[in-house]
Amino acid sequence: MREPADDAATRVFVDHRDLLFSVVYNMLGSVADAEDVLQETWLSWVGRIGRSQTADIDHPRAYLVRIAVNHALAGQAGAARRRETYIGQWLPEPLVTGGTGTGRSDAALGPAAAAGDASDAADRALRTESVSMALLVVLETLTPLERAVFVLHEVFGYAHTEIAGILDRSPSAVRQLARRAREHVHARRPRFRTRPRVQRQVTERFVAAALGGDVGTLMEILAPDVAMWSDGGGKVRSAPRPILGREKVARMVAGFAARPREGLDIRYRSVNGDLSVVVYEGGAPYGVMVMDLTPDGDQVSGVYLVINPDKLSDVRRSEGD
Repeated sequence: MREPADDAATRVFVDHRDLLFSVVYNMLGSVADAEDVLQETWLSWVGRIGRSQTADIDHPRAYLVRIAVNHALAGQAGAARRRETYIGQWLPEPLVTGGTGTGRSDAALGPAAAAGDASDAADRALRTESVSMALLVVLETLTPLERAVFVLHEVFGYAHTEIAGILDRSPSAVRQLARRAREHVHARRPRFRTRPRVQRQVTERFVAAALGGDVGTLMEILAPDVAMWSDGGGKVRSAPRPILGREKVARMVAGFAARPREGLDIRYRSVNGDLSVVVYEGGAPYGVMVMDLTPDGDQVSGVYLVINPDKLSDVRRSEGD
């Protein structure tokens, strides 16, 4: 007996939503925007199936990825306009990728809402193809097409010919986009990932120094050219521009830690594949701090602090993990 079209459409979409969400999130840097794109992708998918059967589509995975990527590209102009009026510094939305572990997993993350699945965000996040916060920040400097090609090729291993079909570009055009994107990213972001044990040691030492107001130790941990970005979105007070240099960053971090808070709690979570600090106040998430280390792993080269409450939704949803 032939499977009903609606049931088949749902099954195929659910089978691929992990991949679709991860691709789109890495293109947009926003969990909320990625979920919106997945909803649009779902509607496009069921509309297509309404005119045929899933069996009539030779490669559902390729078809769904193409829909999702192009919906994401179509939405990037609006996202760029919103960021032009964004108050303060804009950082990607933190994505919880595990409990206290680090590193990346083999499968991808997917949304639940589009297919009517209410699975927990943290469970999905454990399956994400992690791109670090630092790399997501660099990807913001690419053009939308360059970013799409970089994500598909470098993160998910799509061949240039496959990407050409997704983007409706020639393979030679895709190769040029890939080369420009790769050169741009590698000039700004060395290809390394800190060992989990080293990341934990530096992170815990950093937190202890911050909570203790030990500016001297903070300056030892921070690289001379360290930069700190903070995103409050105009809803929580934050620095309007990056803080540069170890002394300024040390004092900023110590000052942030010294602010009176009710029910302060520090927890370690894997965020975008790296061990990170989640600050709780009164039992609710207040902010996420992600640290990027130097290639030798001895010092902190970048600090990313997200305290805009609108960008902590994935952290809140992961609390039941």
